[in-house]
Amino acid sequence: MQKPDSDERFYVADEAILGAFFKLSREKAPDKITVSDIIKAAGIARSTFYNHYQDIPSLVAAVEEKTIHDVFSMMEKFHPRNDLDICRSYFLSICRYTMENPFLAGLLSTPHGNDLFEKMLTMLHHYVTDTTSNSSPNEHTREEISYVITCAIGSTVGVLHKWARDQFDLEPEAIADILSQVFLSGMLPLLS
Repeated sequence: MQKPDSDERFYVADEAILGAFFKLSREKAPDKITVSDIIKAAGIARSTFYNHYQDIPSLVAAVEEKTIHDVFSMMEKFHPRNDLDICRSYFLSICRYTMENPFLAGLLSTPHGNDLFEKMLTMLHHYVTDTTSNSSPNEHTREEISYVITCAIGSTVGVLHKWARDQFDLEPEAIADILSQVFLSGMLPLLS
C-alpha cells in the first residue's frame, strides 16, 4: 500500500531538514545553526520547518534520537561468531556511519558530550540488560557477561572517540580491523 501524498511530502521535507542539518554540522557547531540556515540549505519554506520542529533544540533532539536508533539498530544486528569477516563487516559499518554522521563525529571528537551520551548510556544499560537476560551462560554468570558486553561497547566508543579526535586519520577499514582484532582476541572468548 502506498502512502498518501501528504505523508510522502512530510517524509521528503523531513529528510531535507535532517540532510540540511547534517550538511551544516560539517561547517558549524549545532548550537550555531539557525532556522534560516536550515531552510536555505534544505530549500524549504520557514512554515515547513515549523510544521516539523518547534525550534532548533527540538531538531537537535530528533537528530540525537535518530543517531541513537541507528547505532543500536546496528548493535542488535550483530551476532558475533569467531569469524573475522563478520566482525570486520560490523565494525566497518559502525566506522562508516561515524564518518558520515557529522553530528556524532563532532560529539566524539570533543572531550565532553551532551545529552546524547546520557541517552546512549541509558539505551546501553537496557541493551545489556535485555541481552544478558535472554542469554543462557555456560561458563560465566549473566553479570560477568554484562560486564564483557559493556567493556566491548566502551572500547568501541573509545576507539571511535580517538579516531574522530584524530580527524579520521586512518581509513575506516584500518579501524574496523583494529576493533575486530580486539573483539576476537579479548571479548569473544569470554562470550563463547
